[in-house]
Amino acid sequence: MREQNKTITRSVHTEEQMATQQGNQPATAQKRRTFLGYLALMGPAFVVGAWQFGPGNLTTAVQAGSRFDYSLVWVIAVSTLLMIFFTDMSVRLGIATPTSLITSIKDHLGKWVGVLAGFGVFGITLMFSVGNAVGSGLGLSLVFGGSPVLWTIVCTVAVGIVLAFKNVYGVVEKALLVIVVLMGLAFIASTVVAQPDWYRALEGAVPTLPAGSEILVVALVGTNFSINAAFYTSYGIKEHKRTRADYRDITLADTIPGIVAPGIMTALVIMVAAAVLGRTGGEAGTINALASIFTPLAGPVGSMVFALGLSGAAFSSMIANATAGGTMVSDALGRGAKAGSPMARIFTGMILAFGLIITLLFQSSPVGMIVIAQSLTVLIAPLLGVLIVVMANKTSVMGDLRNRWWQNLFAAIGLMAIIATSIRLITTLIG
Repeated sequence: MREQNKTITRSVHTEEQMATQQGNQPATAQKRRTFLGYLALMGPAFVVGAWQFGPGNLTTAVQAGSRFDYSLVWVIAVSTLLMIFFTDMSVRLGIATPTSLITSIKDHLGKWVGVLAGFGVFGITLMFSVGNAVGSGLGLSLVFGGSPVLWTIVCTVAVGIVLAFKNVYGVVEKALLVIVVLMGLAFIASTVVAQPDWYRALEGAVPTLPAGSEILVVALVGTNFSINAAFYTSYGIKEHKRTRADYRDITLADTIPGIVAPGIMTALVIMVAAAVLGRTGGEAGTINALASIFTPLAGPVGSMVFALGLSGAAFSSMIANATAGGTMVSDALGRGAKAGSPMARIFTGMILAFGLIITLLFQSSPVGMIVIAQSLTVLIAPLLGVLIVVMANKTSVMGDLRNRWWQNLFAAIGLMAIIATSIRLITTLIG
């Protein structure tokens, strides 16, 4: 009996040692993420994509297709690629920095630099708020009838209610994920109806610059290669408290699909506009003309599909735009770097109110006004782009997540592109 007890005791000790070794194993070997685990990582880049793909984006895309056929598709392809690299830098900054991005900029590059960045983004969000307000009201009025201005008021109040939730960022992120999926379906359906020339669309991927397209190219770059939106990604990463171990999976599940999705939708809008307006010889010179883009081919059904897409683009961009602008200016002032902070909520309300007031005062806002407003964002973008690149190269901040040479190569191309478009914008406006 005594021998049997010793045998049992040895067996128990052996099992305890094996359990201890197995328990220590996860510290050195990372578990493979499940499908649901990858879905849980989706969010920050899709918020950026929803902000990026607003009425201004839609408006410039329709003008590009109606005026220059398929020849400007390449602008979307290039700007989407550059957007991925800058969003990726912002993701790594969100993981590596102990504080928010603007606070880190103030700590390492000077307080005034961070304040300037925060107020620069705030100015951009004010510009975007006008197009969001106009687009949301117009789209819903085409679907449900009634006054566009009345629907603008309804949408603004609805966004205000969403932003009043305690966990503001979490609610915004989930709402935008759903809206982006629905928008994607709407614009795919529109493409099926329009039946564009896919061979000519592929030819449009080869860079060309048709005469008279310069200001429109600037607007397309300003709305698709959105540095201010990329800048905000780090705040979403902070909200989720992502770690270095998550970086690779975030890239695959969130960064790439979240940025590619609006790029594809924008390219589809250009192709549909080229197929419909290009064939009929029309041009989307007013905001109301956008709603009838599909009528020659699909009648009221096509027009309603477009209206639903326009509404989704405006509403999603309205939410993300106000949240991001309010959060970053609050951070610049040192009053909180989260969307739910009191100061962030105040500035968010100011952005929504500005868009609504301008819409009420200038109800016949032409497409050209929105294109110019979106183009002006390019003037702030060089500063934000330089700040992202400088911070992403600081070894003391980034550690092993610091930019590699090939990432800096694309960063340099992106900075040259945004600075060149800024110079071109200034000379065009002066001329």
